[in-house]
Amino acid sequence: MSIILTRIDNRLIHGQILEAWVPHLQVDCLVVANNEIAAQTLQRTLMAAAVPKSIRVVIASLPVVAELFVRHELDAARVLLLLANPADALAAHRGGIPFAELNLGNLHYAAGKERYSCTVALDQNELDDLRQLEAVGVRITSRCLPSDADCDWKKLLDGGGQA
Repeated sequence: MSIILTRIDNRLIHGQILEAWVPHLQVDCLVVANNEIAAQTLQRTLMAAAVPKSIRVVIASLPVVAELFVRHELDAARVLLLLANPADALAAHRGGIPFAELNLGNLHYAAGKERYSCTVALDQNELDDLRQLEAVGVRITSRCLPSDADCDWKKLLDGGGQA
């Protein structure tokens, strides 16, 4: 499989991804799988414009991205798969993108969410989605930057995770 890292980060493509994760993982392809962004031409264009020309960018709906992986069109690439939320991660996995690990990078706090670390806030639906992924064997960790240690997501829930 060509996926080097699957990461939930509701900012999707941004400076931290480009300046820290891309060089650390030595990826040559960024894939954003999100139905809302895929439908917004301006947002897609702005995100893609921020990425160096040497890195392939795919910004598409969950079904389109799943089809790329099912058809092995990205097998030769080193892919960083970016998802906006746990629902997208669950849909991607169910849709044929068989990632074994999931990194919780950034999930902004909003009304109805509980803060579990400085970068991860989750509501009950998101917790349920993550539990479903874990139940089918996906290893879930939280890690803001490549230099940080992986923290099992359950430690966040118990208050023993990152500050």
